[in-house]
Amino acid sequence: MCETKKVGIIGLGAYLPEKVLTNAELERMVDTTDEWITTRTGIKERRIARKDEATSDMAAEAARRALSDAKLKPEDIDLIIVATITPDMFFPATACLVQEKLGARQVPAFDISVACSGFIYGLAIANQFISSGAYKHALVVAAEKLSSVTDWSDRSTCVLFGDGAGAAVLGPVERGGILSVHLGANGKAGDLIKLPAGGSRIPATKKTIEDRLHFIKMNGAELFKHAVRVMADAALNATRPLNLKAEDISLVIPHQANIRILEAVAKRMGLSKEKIYLNIEKYGNMSAASSAVALVEAVKEGRIKKGDKILLDAFGGGLTWGAIVIEW
Repeated sequence: MCETKKVGIIGLGAYLPEKVLTNAELERMVDTTDEWITTRTGIKERRIARKDEATSDMAAEAARRALSDAKLKPEDIDLIIVATITPDMFFPATACLVQEKLGARQVPAFDISVACSGFIYGLAIANQFISSGAYKHALVVAAEKLSSVTDWSDRSTCVLFGDGAGAAVLGPVERGGILSVHLGANGKAGDLIKLPAGGSRIPATKKTIEDRLHFIKMNGAELFKHAVRVMADAALNATRPLNLKAEDISLVIPHQANIRILEAVAKRMGLSKEKIYLNIEKYGNMSAASSAVALVEAVKEGRIKKGDKILLDAFGGGLTWGAIVIEW
């Protein structure tokens, strides 16, 4: 029987659009205030992609930076996974567009659509392919242009979302790497956050456009309750097989959804705020890209050191959730 290989992250990269949309600017767009947004979400600003900048463009740039960090070339990649709910188009897959932009070989490339849990799902999938020996190096990219599906007249949602991309190159490592993964989903709660129209259930028509059904719709109060519970449970399910306690985790990188959610999760897990990495103030909620960009920034800031055990934890539309423990 083939022995499974240890798999770790060997390269990271992120891309954030230049345009910054501040709470002060939002005050001029909808009936809201900087104080209201900050106290309820923790967000001060977010990045907005250019009109001519698609998800694949941001994804490809983050991927180039991750490849450079890994000291690899595009032709060294055996698998490309893109996590996104804002693809360039229904098909072809954004991953195929990224493959072309990078000049990579004709390796398998596909998208996954699990909203904010996408980066963790992507890492988990790539881990399986590499640990089994099927592939050596995989590129996992989480990229979102949420500004393209945000209703800028809806003050309950437009303050939350931003654009960006993060990428990781995975490969075999001699020690540490991915230690444990937990994934889950609950389709019964799928209506809590969704984009109603444009698919086969409600195809695009003049009426769906007039009714603004091609934008994110969210039941924030109910989503909050689910988020706190499933993120705490996912973390427990990922750490329990390793017999890890809160003090054994050096840093938790949660999906950057809402400061109140993250504080509630930390309390439920018995974690000090110092162990929770936050960049929500600068970028808002970037769906799948949030966890990826946060990981990149945590490493750059020296918050993660060799031998540290870190926990990535996320929930998203679907509802979906996932947690992954990595020894750096």
